[in-house]
Amino acid sequence: MSNVYDLFAQGASHGGTFIQNADGEVRYTYKEFDALTAQYANFLSEQGVRAGDRVMVQVEKSAECLLVYFACLRSRCIYLPLNTAYKKDELAYFIENAEPSLILCDPKYSDQFRQLSNAPVFTMNSSGVLNYDVAHQGTEYSTRNCDDNDVAVIIYTSGTTGRPKGAMITHSNIGTNAQTLSNCWGWQTQDIMLHALPIYHVHGLFVATHLPVMNGSAITYLDRFDPQQIISLLPSSTVYMGVPTNYTRLLTQPELSKQSCANMRLFTSGSAPLLTHTFEDFKIRTGHTIVERYGMSETGMNTSNPLDGERKAGTVGIPLAGVDCRIVDSQGHSVEPDTTGSLQLKGPNVFKGYWRMPEKTAEDFSDDHYFQTGDLAQKDDDGYISIVGRSKDLIISGGLNIYPKEIENLLDNMDGVVESAVIGLPDPDFGEAVSAVIVSNGSTDLNASKVAAYIKEKVASFKATKHVFFVDELPRNAMGKVQKNILRDTFTARIEDSF
Repeated sequence: MSNVYDLFAQGASHGGTFIQNADGEVRYTYKEFDALTAQYANFLSEQGVRAGDRVMVQVEKSAECLLVYFACLRSRCIYLPLNTAYKKDELAYFIENAEPSLILCDPKYSDQFRQLSNAPVFTMNSSGVLNYDVAHQGTEYSTRNCDDNDVAVIIYTSGTTGRPKGAMITHSNIGTNAQTLSNCWGWQTQDIMLHALPIYHVHGLFVATHLPVMNGSAITYLDRFDPQQIISLLPSSTVYMGVPTNYTRLLTQPELSKQSCANMRLFTSGSAPLLTHTFEDFKIRTGHTIVERYGMSETGMNTSNPLDGERKAGTVGIPLAGVDCRIVDSQGHSVEPDTTGSLQLKGPNVFKGYWRMPEKTAEDFSDDHYFQTGDLAQKDDDGYISIVGRSKDLIISGGLNIYPKEIENLLDNMDGVVESAVIGLPDPDFGEAVSAVIVSNGSTDLNASKVAAYIKEKVASFKATKHVFFVDELPRNAMGKVQKNILRDTFTARIEDSF
């Protein structure tokens, strides 16, 4: 495989609708796809962006933003999407680490980006309007050849020290994973993808976008998730992809029924564990069995419950074709079925490494080149894998990853805080809620509201603390390590009555 854009251009050559609005109005056709991506690619070239340069993007979801993404692939520069909730201090780190050659942001943050970077800053609003006229750009562009191992996208993911790591995703990673998933899920040109996911994340940018485009399928493109709107559009859709929180909210709507889902072919869930009762309740209400799968920023998709065959609640299915999954003990030996161990992966979907972090890259791969996910897993006698925990204490809230150390570092610098521990506690809506356990020195009037407001000011809203508890001391083992399992057990019991 060379430039992965060629794979998408082949799908676009089928013609038909590319992007349509919720009301069915066609925004762009696939006949326009090649010309539009050419115009954006020419725009990037005009701004001096060259192969291998990073294009940093933090904008609201729009169809035009997708075109910029495909133009970056086509021109062989590196697309770098950022969560729209990231704030100034977080952005400063990303800019220092990635050194972008061009930044695309929301108009209201342009001054902030210009303060943080010397790179040219362009703006795009939620309607996709760019503060630069690309209409005059040429509609022809020679797609740049590249090697399979050339980096196409950098996705920032949490780091063990609180510093995010830039996972380098190659053209080959993207293409092989898209082809594998397309075959696994029986994708058809006539499918209609109901897209309500953010596009700064692998789930929405890769899985929910690559499959329809490579097959020339229509995408009903929504700017956000709204359960009532989703249900109203199910009769005119065939595929919906969501995170567990989406499904719990859909189940609160009385309009969700077998009748509303009669035209649907496939529901998938990922980005966080799907609770068994959500899986069962959805099946009873709609007559559809959700296909749960497992992926990571570093690897794309790794496993999936089958399209044809048993879909087991509480599992993420079996390894995808070409993906080698093994579960090992602390000595690196494979564990027996139904035994917990560390999940490791190898395959064409596994990323190239972490941007400018060779030591971290080496640390996260075994001697025989398996990626060490940090997830704890089990495999049953049928080969179905269940994710049972995260050895790195990662919190997943609403499908988004939060590393506790980042929040702990902020709390420990707060006046009156002696030390802190951040844990994830069960949440009926988001799966897990960020929760802070604090030892205070008693010198200041510290309370839960002040702590929550302090954190909310410092980080993206999805990392904000939902629960704050105060204790005299944190439980530790003989080696002095905080025993977060005890904290989770203690405070889970305290909040569970509120569910």
